[in-house]
Amino acid sequence: MTDMSYLDGNMLDGPLRELFAVDLSSATGRCDSCGTLGPVAGLHVFSHAPGLVGRCPACSEVMLRLVRAPDRAWLDLRGTTFLQVPMPLDQPHPRPL
Repeated sequence: MTDMSYLDGNMLDGPLRELFAVDLSSATGRCDSCGTLGPVAGLHVFSHAPGLVGRCPACSEVMLRLVRAPDRAWLDLRGTTFLQVPMPLDQPHPRPL
């Protein structure tokens, strides 16, 4: 990978907030490539493409891609093994059916 400047994962907060009702900057994800565990805010985010690309800070592999159009968004998490999202305790929790 060439040495391009990047923003930290906190810049994904606004764009991801459009898709999700919770703040994902403190969500924890695991890199599918190297197994590093860390917050979305810790990703190295590149905005030089048609969308946003979040790379693992340890191995630089792509963990997240987000492309936004006026009427839809595409979120690709193939490079992320899981995303653990903290949920507010004061919100009602849906019961299983």
